[in-house]
Amino acid sequence: MEQQFMEAALVLAREAGALGEVPVGAVVVKDGHIVGRGSNQPIGRHDPTAHAEIMALRDAARNLGNYRLPGCELYVTLEPCAMCAGAIMHARISRVVFGARDPKTGVAGSVIDLFGEARLNHHAGIQGGVMAEECAALLSGFFAARRGKSQVA
Repeated sequence: MEQQFMEAALVLAREAGALGEVPVGAVVVKDGHIVGRGSNQPIGRHDPTAHAEIMALRDAARNLGNYRLPGCELYVTLEPCAMCAGAIMHARISRVVFGARDPKTGVAGSVIDLFGEARLNHHAGIQGGVMAEECAALLSGFFAARRGKSQVA
């Protein structure tokens, strides 16, 4: 099941990349069904908060009629940043599954571990590395292409 949901997140990530956004995708799952979908959209929406996780949380909250999402899991192609981790905790997501680690802004163990911070009032279970190679390849390919274009211009 984990691979199936991460593949759905990868489809969304590819769609974001095709639009010139950093290719990150996320899905929210409840009782084995996708209830929220999101892809990175900060450039197109002119919104610094429009990360894939935030968009998926918003979609799930709208679909379920509640800003709290207990019993839901979030699958995302890249380790969450601090902003997204805060939203995940406020939504009461029970578990986060991510693909590639983010050594620059990841807060599920790469830079810091906000999810493991005992002083915070909600703790989601974390599992990293699901389809990590595919997720990382999508990101590295996107940035390599971007660097290639900037060198030509």
